[in-house]
Amino acid sequence: MDSMLSFLNNYKIIDICIVLVGMFGLFIVADRWRALFTEYSLPAEPFLKQVLSLIEQDKLEEAITFCAANEKKPLAYVVKRVLEKSDRDDEAISSSLDIAASEVAPRLMKGLGHVSMVSNVVTLIGLLGTVVGLITAFRAVSFADVAQKQTLLAEGISIAMTATMLGLMFAIPVMIAYSFLHARQGRLFNEIDQVSQKVIEALKGRIYMPYKGLNAYPSTLNADGMKKTTTPPPSKAS
Repeated sequence: MDSMLSFLNNYKIIDICIVLVGMFGLFIVADRWRALFTEYSLPAEPFLKQVLSLIEQDKLEEAITFCAANEKKPLAYVVKRVLEKSDRDDEAISSSLDIAASEVAPRLMKGLGHVSMVSNVVTLIGLLGTVVGLITAFRAVSFADVAQKQTLLAEGISIAMTATMLGLMFAIPVMIAYSFLHARQGRLFNEIDQVSQKVIEALKGRIYMPYKGLNAYPSTLNADGMKKTTTPPPSKAS
């Protein structure tokens, strides 16, 4: 036990672990912040108005092209997949939304679990450093010489407080960032769901030209709907 405590204290192993895990967490936070707030961000209202306008004009190919231009955005990708099924029945259109949403979900959820884990782990490592420092301090009181007790006691308390401080320095900002990232993720999911549902309603409610029976047949047909193709019988020879 003494040798392990000496190794941890002499080489600052716990402090190094806290810094490494904390830097890993900050790297994930920076990457997810860039993705959720910049790379995947798309103004939902203007995008929806443009798509609905193209659907009302029956310009579905142009709507698909418009979405394809922003396909890296999860919202545009999901709407594009829905529009591609616009010639199918209602069930196929609705199922395309579920499939597309399941495809973009991993991109939106990527790394957030690690952010939460880092916040908890770095706190626990800091707690481990606190315990190691307290053990060092208590051992100094119990076994050290009288001349060294005060020095070793102060050293043990310093180790404990340093580990606690480092752990909290990384855990607090990572946890705050996680709350913002989680809220942003939920907002993106809500935008995808709401916009996609409105697009599906627009596709299902499109007004087609009503069927007219008179336009379905050539004008050469008579009122009975039959074309006169018979020829008069030949006259009898006298």
